[in-house]
Amino acid sequence: MSEKVLMKGNEAIAEAAIRAGCRHYFGYPITPQNEIAAYMSRQMPKVDGVFLQAESEIGAVHMVIGASAVGRRTMTTSSSPGFSLKTEGLSFLAGCDLPAVVANIQRGGPGIGTIQPSQADYFQSVKGGGHGDYKMVTYGPSTIQEAYDLTAHAFDVADKYRVTCCVLSDGLLGQMMEPVDLSTVQDTSASVEKPWAATGMRKQRGPHLINSLFLHAEELEAAVEGRYKRYEIIEQNEPMWENFHTDDAEVVIVSYGAAARAARNAVRAARAEGLRIGMLRPITLWPFPVAALQALVPQVKGFISSEMSMGQMVEDVKLAINCAKPVQMCNRTGGVVPAPADILASAKAMLEGGAA
Repeated sequence: MSEKVLMKGNEAIAEAAIRAGCRHYFGYPITPQNEIAAYMSRQMPKVDGVFLQAESEIGAVHMVIGASAVGRRTMTTSSSPGFSLKTEGLSFLAGCDLPAVVANIQRGGPGIGTIQPSQADYFQSVKGGGHGDYKMVTYGPSTIQEAYDLTAHAFDVADKYRVTCCVLSDGLLGQMMEPVDLSTVQDTSASVEKPWAATGMRKQRGPHLINSLFLHAEELEAAVEGRYKRYEIIEQNEPMWENFHTDDAEVVIVSYGAAARAARNAVRAARAEGLRIGMLRPITLWPFPVAALQALVPQVKGFISSEMSMGQMVEDVKLAINCAKPVQMCNRTGGVVPAPADILASAKAMLEGGAA
């Protein structure tokens, strides 16, 4: 039975985490993600969980490391400048092979920027962000229901592969409200075994060490190579995407998150005019849906990357298709969302063989 309520995107992320078995949340205030921490502060005590406002974003992510190391489902959230402060801890999480979920409710930048929505943190999440060789599974929800579902899914994936998963939302999705069916999420934490956790039972089974320090280069190299074999499995098993009117499309718009909502309206308008324009919406930003894009190459004239940045996802679109077809961009930045009319105009120009 469905259990629909009207929720803000930020609140949906918080509720999903709780229902997925997260009992340790550490955060620090920053707009436009403050509703997550506020929600957690009210709800965590009701489920015998821990809410702690850390002394800083840096402190919060390192508390996540501690909670994850003993086998707990744990989470931290922030918004762009605050997320930047967390990247050292994200690298440590990867180096220790610890599962965790983080959420970035993006705002315009660089610097302090604006509290308006942005997608300019794409590189930061998809290409690592912190130091060293590592990757972070990254989800780009486009609706409040999807933000809810993907947050819960992120905990399962994090535990399955011992990786950090990022829910890459933005200020628009974080603040807007939509109906959410809460019945779609179940707590699977009890079924997850974590034989690696540092639970203080060394007399029974020997010590468990959670560590990212290697004094010998060859040992670190072996650890990184082993980690990348796991990443290859993730790339095979975990890509998620949506095709929208791509069956006969001659031009395909590639867009994610809040920007994809405008792109969807552009496709609807195109179809109303009889134009063969479609959209492929990446849901996982890493692993990127490479095979799905490659499958469209033989039929299309080209692709339009519509995003709220100066061109970050567009690079992955080009790489995915090995530049086999033209890839152009329709973008806004600084907190501005692309308009459906502008996206449609770009797609029409490509359809007609002109410059977008």
